[in-house]
Amino acid sequence: MSTKQQRQQIISRLIAQENIANQPQLQELLREQGIEATQATISRDLEELGAIKIRVAGGDTVYAIAEYAPARIAPSDQLRRVMAEWVAEVSSSGNLVVVRTPPGCAHVVASALDRSGLVGLLGTVAGDDTILCIATEDMSGAGLAEQLRSLSGVTDATGGIPRKKGTANV
Repeated sequence: MSTKQQRQQIISRLIAQENIANQPQLQELLREQGIEATQATISRDLEELGAIKIRVAGGDTVYAIAEYAPARIAPSDQLRRVMAEWVAEVSSSGNLVVVRTPPGCAHVVASALDRSGLVGLLGTVAGDDTILCIATEDMSGAGLAEQLRSLSGVTDATGGIPRKKGTANV
C-alpha cells in the first residue's frame, strides 16, 4: 500500500517518462508499479499535481506537469523554433502584447517565452490559443511585439493576412 504522496511522486515520474494520453493508461502503469488506484483517485491526483493535457508532435494530447523553475533559461534557438512553429499573429496595445497560436498551443509558446529571459518581457498569461504578454516599463508593447514578430517570422499584426480597410479578421 502506498501513501498519497508516494503515489503522486510515481505519477509525476511516469508523466515525465511516458506519453500518457488518458487516465486508464495511467491506471495501468500504476498497476504495473504495484499501485492500485481508482479512476477517481487518479483524477484527484492529476488535479492536485496540476497536470494538464498538452499537444505533442503528431497532434496527440498527453499529460504534462508544469515545472516551476524560474532560473531555468531556455536556449534562444529553442525559443525561435517554438515561435516559428506555433505563432500565427502578434499585436500590441500599450504595454500589452497579444500572441495568437493554433488551438491548444498557447501554453507551449508562453512557457518558452517565460523561460527565455527575453529583455523587455515581464511575463505571460496563456489561454488555449491566446497569450497575453506584458512588457516591462522600459519596453513598449509595440517594441516587444516587434521582437516577438522577428523571433516568429510573423510579418505584421495579422500574421501576414491582408486586412481590408474597415474590416476585421474573423
